[in-house]
This record gives sequence, C-alpha cells and structure tokens, in this order.
Amino acid sequence: MLSVGLIGAGLVGQKRAANLPGAKLVAVADLAFDRARALAKTMHAEAVWAWEDLVKRDDLDAVIVSTTHEALTPCAIAALECGKHVLIEKPAGRNPEDLRRLLQAAQQSKKIVRVGFNHRFHPGFQKAKTILYKGGIGPLMYIRARYGHGGRLGYEKEWRADPKRSGGGELLDQGVHLIDLCRWLGGDWQLTWGKAKTFFWPMPVEDNGFLFLESPDHARAAFLHASCTEWKNLFDFEIFGKTGKLQVLGLGRSYGTEELRYYKMKPKMGPPHLATYAFAEEDSSWGREFKAFLKEIAGQKTDLGTLEDAQQALDLVSQTYDQSAVTFR
Repeated sequence: MLSVGLIGAGLVGQKRAANLPGAKLVAVADLAFDRARALAKTMHAEAVWAWEDLVKRDDLDAVIVSTTHEALTPCAIAALECGKHVLIEKPAGRNPEDLRRLLQAAQQSKKIVRVGFNHRFHPGFQKAKTILYKGGIGPLMYIRARYGHGGRLGYEKEWRADPKRSGGGELLDQGVHLIDLCRWLGGDWQLTWGKAKTFFWPMPVEDNGFLFLESPDHARAAFLHASCTEWKNLFDFEIFGKTGKLQVLGLGRSYGTEELRYYKMKPKMGPPHLATYAFAEEDSSWGREFKAFLKEIAGQKTDLGTLEDAQQALDLVSQTYDQSAVTFR
C-alpha cells in the first residue's frame, strides 16, 4: 500500500485525504498547524509542523501538494528532490516559469508527477469522451463552455485576489479546468483572442476571463468563459460534432446534479434524439483520479493530467494576460 504525505489541509486537501483508495495517509502539513492536526486526527495520521520536514520523511512514497498557488511549485520540487512521487493540484504553478522549473525537476528526478485536473474523472466527462471517441457525434466542430461562481463577502481580500500568491484570477482558478478539458477532448489549441477583465470585485486580478481558441489547423474552435460574478454557480460544457452534441451540466452540490445530455441528429434533421444520463451520487472524481495516479506509478497510461498539460494551459492563460495588457508577477 502506498504511503502518502499531504501538504495543505484546506478544502481540497481534505477532499484528497478522504479519497485515497489503495493508499494510506501517513502525515499532514499545513501552515495552520491546528488545521493539519485536526485533519490528521480524523485520518489517523501524524501532523507535521513544517512541510519541509514532511517531504524528507523516509516512510513516504508520494506527496500530494494542495496548497495555495505560490507554494505549489516549491513544495513539489522539494518532494521530487527527496525522491517522492507527486500529485500536485492545478494549476501546478502561478505562471509558465513556475512550470518550467517544475518540469526540469521532474525530468531530473525520474519520479511520477501528475496534475490534479479532477474534472476529467467526473462520470459525465468519462462517458462523453467515450461517445466522442467512438464517433457518436461525428467529427468535432467546436466547444462552448461556461464555468462560474459568485464569490462571497470578503472575496477580494482572500489569497486568490493577491497576484503575488495566486498568479492571476478566475482564469487560474476555474478557467484552467475548461482549457484542460478542451485539450483532453480535442487535442492542442492556440489562442486567437483572449480577455481578462475585472467587472465587479475590487481586486487586482480578473474576475472574468474570455477565450476564443482554435486548433492549429483552424478546423475546430472553442469559446470559453470563466467567471466569479456568475452569482448562481454554473457549469455548462457543450461539445458540438457534425452529427450531434454532448452537454455536461452541473458538477454536483451547489452546481446542480451532474448530467450528460446526448443529442443525436436524425437523418432528416429536425429535433434530435435526446438521451440524458444523470449522476446523482457523491463526487467520485477525486477517488478515480487517485486510482489513476497509482496506475501511473505502476507504469500504466491513464487520463491523468501531466505537467505538459498544465504548461499548455498556463501558456494560454499567460497569453490572455498579455493580450489584456495585465501582468501578474
């Protein structure tokens, strides 16, 4: 059984700790030691005062890094230098420069490093990809996707609003999930037009990001919008083919029950056939993703996001910031 250390005991770290099939959580570190201690007690693990001490432990095989953005790369590099496999949360760094440093460390360590793009493992997307790759909607034409939430009182004072800690705003929070899903489903993309804009929150990072992407051969397009002024949480991802459409709606909880809607064009067109698949169970993506991480360590190829995937996503975000004449460094 794989022995795991966890750096970061916040909301995402707690989800990671609760979804470790085939592994044992041994140690937890967090800048807020009381939070690390509380999570460790729940999981029958040990709380560690400093993450630097955690990565040096000989009783760990792998480290999960689920910190705020500015600590993702330093923690992951240190874990690799201590001979640990690493599962790092998206976006894996604040900017492309962070990712280049991490990629170099991963190549030198020869350990497995994968990125937590857990949306790939939602059942709606797993089924959608199977239908798409089996030709169920014909050749891919374009993607249209929206992902948003409404923030909360004091949102502009949280770490995500501090560019030195976050590296950027909504594009680095929810936007990278949309970009990654486009790449996972439709291959490589290039930025044709992007805009990072702050409409509502009094903060120095964007609260909305808009992207228009095209495939390198200009045969496919993607329209993406990530927002923290959505007010009512929303997830809507549409995949348009020449003979049908796939639509993933909701992610569970406040985003609504996850559904996959499969629209299949009739030979004479008109209203399409519609099949709806609902996934009302608790979010299983975290456990599915960790199982994939175990398979990657064992040498198997899975749907897990790689550092190269994260690099591509951050490159597109960085290009959008350049087009918007904003700099988050």
